[in-house]
Amino acid sequence: MSIEVLFEDNHVLAVNKPAGLLVHGDETGDVTLADLAKEYIREKYNKPGNVFIGVVHRLDRPVSGVVLLAKTSKALARLNELFRSKKTTKTYWAVVQNRPQQEQGTLVHWLVKDSSRNITKAYAKENTAGSRSELNYKLLSTQQGKFLLEVNPITGRPHQIRVQLSSMRCPILGDLKYGASQPLPDKSIALHARRLQFTHPTLKTQVTVSAPPPAAPVWAPFK
Repeated sequence: MSIEVLFEDNHVLAVNKPAGLLVHGDETGDVTLADLAKEYIREKYNKPGNVFIGVVHRLDRPVSGVVLLAKTSKALARLNELFRSKKTTKTYWAVVQNRPQQEQGTLVHWLVKDSSRNITKAYAKENTAGSRSELNYKLLSTQQGKFLLEVNPITGRPHQIRVQLSSMRCPILGDLKYGASQPLPDKSIALHARRLQFTHPTLKTQVTVSAPPPAAPVWAPFK
């Protein structure tokens, strides 16, 4: 499997992660995006031995889209701080099975993660066990009874977009864990990290990286 490179220089590598691929290793031992990125650099630059790739952030396994990786330890430290201090702008596309009551809005919930079941619950009122979570959304398009939302998360919590959209009765297509009525053929969910804006770790310029949606049929009406 090869990777789709969206942006690359001496410090940064941004790729379009396919749905179903892990970003970082877990107990399955499956090949990861980080593994593929190391192999790409090893082959492209004919680098023997160890290749450095730092994982800056992650997408859930069934989610596709922009993932930013660091090629140097300096870049990794600075990008980690950018994400920690919320100085990046993330834009997602989600295809949902119900039309939202309002075409655009802001969702605020307190999210509590159950690590044993790998599921997150959303509470509309403050919950001391949870983390305040916020996102903005707007309806971009309606095609063939499906609804394309653009989502900008203000906070970054596990499964945040998935559970918050489900909480307004707009589950993401294929996302059985959060209320979808049926799976997608490739076991993905229709959530895609469409765009990422960040400050370059060494040049200090603004970089915007966009990823085209997958070729899967669920996305075809919106291309």
